[in-house]
Amino acid sequence: MAKVLMINASDRFEQGVSVKMHKQFLTTYQSAHPEDTIEEVHLFAENLPYYGDQAITGQYKKAQGMALTNEEEALVAKIESYQDQFMNADKVVFSFPLWNYTVPAPMITYLSYLAQAGKTFRYTATGPIGLVGDKEVALLSARGGLYSEGTPMENAEMAMKLVRQTISLWGIISPIELFIEGHNAAPDQKDQIIGAGLEQVEQAAQQF
Repeated sequence: MAKVLMINASDRFEQGVSVKMHKQFLTTYQSAHPEDTIEEVHLFAENLPYYGDQAITGQYKKAQGMALTNEEEALVAKIESYQDQFMNADKVVFSFPLWNYTVPAPMITYLSYLAQAGKTFRYTATGPIGLVGDKEVALLSARGGLYSEGTPMENAEMAMKLVRQTISLWGIISPIELFIEGHNAAPDQKDQIIGAGLEQVEQAAQQF
C-alpha cells in the first residue's frame, strides 16, 4: 500500500484547469489503486507564512541548540510538519497553474519549506546530492497560452521549469510531466483542448 501526497496550488476550484487536472488524477487514481492512501494539501487553504528571516533564523537556532522565541518555535514546527508529510509519502503529485509566467505564491513558499539541506538534499565537497530520488512524482500544470517547446513564448514558461529544477536538487530527475495549454489562446477549441488533456491525466493516473 502506497502513501500518496497530492498538492494543489490553485484556489480556482470551479474554473481552474490545473484544479480539473488535480481532480481527474485523484478520482482516477482512487479507482485504479483503492488500496493506497491519499492525502491532499490545498496550499491556498493552508495560509502558509512566507519563508523569510523568522523561518531561517528559527531553523538555524534549533540546529545550533539555541533557544527559540515562541513565534520561531511555532513556525519551525509548522515547516517541519510539511517536511515530514512529504518525506513520508511514496508518491507525490503537484498540480499548479502558470500565473504571470510562474507558479502561485503559496507554491513558492511550500517548495521553500521542503528545500532544506539535511532533509531533501545534502551538501558535499563536489556539490549537492538529492536525498529523495526514490519518490515517484507527477507534475500537472495548466497554462492558457502556448508555452511548449518550439513556441515563441517557450522561454517565458517558468512554472514547470521552476518545479522541475527545484525537485531535481532533491534527486527527483524523471518526474511525469503533463500540461494543458492554449485553451485561452483558442477559446473556440477550449473544451476539446481541456478534454484531451484530461484524458492524458487519466491515463497517467492509472499507471502511476
